[in-house]
Amino acid sequence: MCSDYKIILIASVLLIISCTPYRKMQKIRHGQVNIGLSVPEDKIEERQDDSVVIDSIRGTLTDGPIIMNAIRDSETGEMVASDVIVASRVTARFRNVAERDGYVSIGFDVTVPEAMSESRWRLKISPQMRIQEDTLALDPVYITGLGYREQQLRGYQRYRNFLSSILTDTTDLVRVRQLEVFLQRYFPETYSMKNDTSLVSEPMAENLFGVTQKEALGHYTMQWKVRRNEWKKNNKERMFRRYVKDPIVTEGVMLDTVLVSAGTFVYRYVHTFKSRPGLKKVLLTLDGRLYEKGECIATLPFPDELTFYISTLSTLADMRPKYRMLVLERKVYDNTKALIDFKQGSDCIDTTLGDNASELRRIRKCIDDVVAREEYILDSLVVIASCSLEGTYEHNRRLALARSDAVRRYIGQFVPDDWKDSLKSSALPENWEQFRLLVKNDTVLKQESIKKILRFAEDVGRPDESERKLSKLPEYRYLREKIYPKLRSVSFDFHLHRAGMVKDTVHTTELDTVYMAGVQAMKDMDYKKAVSILRSYDDYNSALAFMSAGYNHSALDVMGRLDDRDPKVCYLMALVLSRLERYEEAMKYFELCLIYDPYMEYRANLDPEMAEVIRLRNKRGI
Repeated sequence: MCSDYKIILIASVLLIISCTPYRKMQKIRHGQVNIGLSVPEDKIEERQDDSVVIDSIRGTLTDGPIIMNAIRDSETGEMVASDVIVASRVTARFRNVAERDGYVSIGFDVTVPEAMSESRWRLKISPQMRIQEDTLALDPVYITGLGYREQQLRGYQRYRNFLSSILTDTTDLVRVRQLEVFLQRYFPETYSMKNDTSLVSEPMAENLFGVTQKEALGHYTMQWKVRRNEWKKNNKERMFRRYVKDPIVTEGVMLDTVLVSAGTFVYRYVHTFKSRPGLKKVLLTLDGRLYEKGECIATLPFPDELTFYISTLSTLADMRPKYRMLVLERKVYDNTKALIDFKQGSDCIDTTLGDNASELRRIRKCIDDVVAREEYILDSLVVIASCSLEGTYEHNRRLALARSDAVRRYIGQFVPDDWKDSLKSSALPENWEQFRLLVKNDTVLKQESIKKILRFAEDVGRPDESERKLSKLPEYRYLREKIYPKLRSVSFDFHLHRAGMVKDTVHTTELDTVYMAGVQAMKDMDYKKAVSILRSYDDYNSALAFMSAGYNHSALDVMGRLDDRDPKVCYLMALVLSRLERYEEAMKYFELCLIYDPYMEYRANLDPEMAEVIRLRNKRGI
């Protein structure tokens, strides 16, 4: 009677145990058990009665993965160990997060109730983030039952046993003993060579055996064993899928943890991503799947979603147009120079000589550009030709003037008729100023030679005498071949005036497009570009650009010169002082900001740097 009672009791217990997973599954499929998704508090309070026990299960495969509790560090992106996940009970559906230096970090808690945990189950939770028009899949979280993981490891062990069964020693495929008996019985002389270290060539062995070594070896090889061994080699992947139903994932996983006891499980998920211009909010949803023996047995929908509202310092930018003062002169001057070669002593233009063709094309394009600008009217275009220092000054004066006239007549073919009377000729016979500059910057001449040449070139009142002294120098050949040709140039001086302008000077303003480009770069979160453009303006937006790029001390220096009666200036001052952990000073500026604009108190709740300032203010009952 007693034994019957024990049998009934044991059967009842086994029935209850076997029904537990079934009952859990029924609750899951009927929506009675759901995975929680919530926004965490700023700080997680540690509980003394944690119901979750988490263990690190390491695989024993020599070439397999090592599984342990891990989370991804939000700053470095590396997976770091986490032996205990502390639970948190928060049900908020939205949170304000800050964009800093072009990046945003969002954090949320994934809560798995005890009724959803089972030793032989594995839960895969896949977060999805919706950014503007895109949906991005984040790294999944795996919560694996102890029995499920042990089954995985057993599969790996079975596969390793299969690999070890593949023969690598070819002697295992031959009936070695039978081959030796055959040789000993029929070829004792050959068998006696067994312990002989001398080499027996293939032809000699064939004469001794009557058969080749290959034929003898093939006769005593176990062909069925060879075929089975080759089949194993060719079916490694197939056998891996057979033994390992659900491989252990080691890459692209946020967490793979093993539960060794039942209890509510909470995981704090943190993801950092590069923000986008105009990003105001991010939506977060989950997708879950439950696995048993490698097969999906349930899909877990998550109708709820979290909303993260993104705050960025660029929204504090002053977008008012900025203008700059311009002083417009009625008369406008411009000039350009061309290196036009002439044959020695000639004033004829030869387009085939040197770079004359390309230089003349460039001058024509320059003239066309001036003609196309209707806001300017040409007063005169003066063509000035120069010669080298060779020859007398008077000869060079006449030659330079003749060359100037030749160039003026040439370009006169390509200018409008109303410009022809404005073309003038002039000459700079010997450009000694240009000569001294070329010699001073020459990289071939020695410093002693340069000083000597410059001393001879100082007496411009007597150019012929100066050129005669230069001709006596040992460096004269170099000067004549390398420096003098660069003095044979033609310059073009454009003298214009603005159409319709009567006064000689007019003061006006225009939009500072460079400044507005810097502000736009800040809105686009290109903070380095914003700093490079706005730093010289030394104003509110330049301070904001410094702060957005993380240059707090530079921002503080700029704001020290701004008007602290502006509420935004006071707020930025409070924020940067809080970043520098000067909380008392930060609170004073924040109070001053609220006096000017009480609504800035709502803005402070969006910036995490202001959290400590707000806490101190609330503590003092302000």
